[in-house]
Amino acid sequence: MLSVRFSNIVTSLFLDTGIKSSIVKLELPRELANRVLFLDSSDRQLLTIPSDILELEELEELHLEKNLIQTIPSEIKLLQNLKVLYLHDNNIEHLCDELSELKNLLSLDLSNNPLTRAAGSLWVVSRLRSLRELRLYNLNLGELPVQICKNNYNLELMGLSGNDLVLLPSEMTNMTKLREIYLQRNRFEMLPSVLCQLPDLQIVDLEQNALGAIPDEIASLQKLKKLFLASNSLALLPDSLFKCTNLIVLDVTNNQLRKLPRSLSALTGLVELGLSNNKLCVFPPMLGKVVSLQVLYLKNTGLRTLHSRCANLTEIRLLDLSQNKFSTFPAEICSLVNLEVLSLDDNRLHEIPAEVKNLSNLKCLGLTGNRFVHFPEEICFLASLEKLYLGQDQGFKLTAVHKSIGLLQNLRELYLENNIFEMLPATIGLLKNLEILDCHNNQLLELPNSICNLQGLKKFFLQCNRLTCLPDDLDRLLTLQALTLEENPLQDPPLEVCTQGIAAINRHLQEKRRCKALATNVRRKSFSIIFCWEYFSFLISFL
Repeated sequence: MLSVRFSNIVTSLFLDTGIKSSIVKLELPRELANRVLFLDSSDRQLLTIPSDILELEELEELHLEKNLIQTIPSEIKLLQNLKVLYLHDNNIEHLCDELSELKNLLSLDLSNNPLTRAAGSLWVVSRLRSLRELRLYNLNLGELPVQICKNNYNLELMGLSGNDLVLLPSEMTNMTKLREIYLQRNRFEMLPSVLCQLPDLQIVDLEQNALGAIPDEIASLQKLKKLFLASNSLALLPDSLFKCTNLIVLDVTNNQLRKLPRSLSALTGLVELGLSNNKLCVFPPMLGKVVSLQVLYLKNTGLRTLHSRCANLTEIRLLDLSQNKFSTFPAEICSLVNLEVLSLDDNRLHEIPAEVKNLSNLKCLGLTGNRFVHFPEEICFLASLEKLYLGQDQGFKLTAVHKSIGLLQNLRELYLENNIFEMLPATIGLLKNLEILDCHNNQLLELPNSICNLQGLKKFFLQCNRLTCLPDDLDRLLTLQALTLEENPLQDPPLEVCTQGIAAINRHLQEKRRCKALATNVRRKSFSIIFCWEYFSFLISFL
């Protein structure tokens, strides 16, 4: 099993797909039905919209997503106060004409429905002129209906991800109020120039297309705040892009970039930058001038060193340098005193400098897949650390955990899998806040009794070790929810007990203690009887 890597868990702090999740279901008494404003009937296996719902004249928000609805009844027009209607993830093939009579509708989601001739079916939507949000994800649209572009000019959000779009109609320039557009997973080869004529655009998402270029006209988007261009074929970024000086998030992960233009330094308000999976090979020195950066992804970019200007990025909270070629821990990192998350997984590190203790705010540290010969004791002085990843898939394996691990009083998750530890230090029992301990695939022969002091432990992974017994008081870990013990030569408790789960293990340990206590009492009584008999015999000998 591969080691856990923090860099595979962390995601963007700012990405918003524009899709709202289902709201908690709400049931109201029948006598209040005529006053219902909100109703969630999502994920109820409904085949049609119940007539009772269509009688709720005051209804303003209706959730019917994740059902089996095939048709929308004409009575839908009775819901004249409806403002929000979610119908995504159903089996709707056709939109009834009466849907267009919902004159107060502000938000409509029709995503993930098998609409026949989807583009033609959407003419009904074009008559909903009050719409502010329209989501049409995964409808196999080959084109965006011109009528929507002409008539739905009040739209502020449009979701078109997961379709088959190559172009956007020129009539889209009518949508002057549009602020957010989501176009992931289509077939665009160039950022549509028509978008550059929508002055209010703040969020543009074109991830997972085939973009090879960005038009110079993008400079006109002066309100643009978030631009997502990951997983395309961009070989360069134009200087014009960096005239969008209000950008706070730019993601160009997984493209073909080899360098960045100097004009990048003009983005003085940039907060998050994704550059992972590009062939940069050298840390872009102009990044040192973007001192507003808080989140920086540089995973798998061929880096061997950092530029000295990196030390200027004192606002950095998250830094991902995993899957690079660092053989020494970059000294510049030790100057980033506000750093909270650092991933250096899958590099070539041999040791950690003592200066790492300067990272007093560091909460998460990923060091999986490096070349440590000895446990890096220096990390044990990171008092704020909450998550530590030190698993090793191959090559160099750690043989011992340093006893200083007990200093990490705030540690909540500790990953030590795929090493060759034979024992854990007793000081591990001092980690009072630990919730997850992963020691699978090591050489553990026994566990220290102090492990039973981890009263907050919820998950304990011990499979693929050499354990023959468990601590007698392990059942006192009252919060334990998961305990994996497969592929251990366990004798106490027996393997057949362990396979039954935590409750069976606890019963075994409790019975063992009871029997031990009983045996102790029997021995004490026997000793008393023997002592009394010997004393009596001693007295008799004098008579």
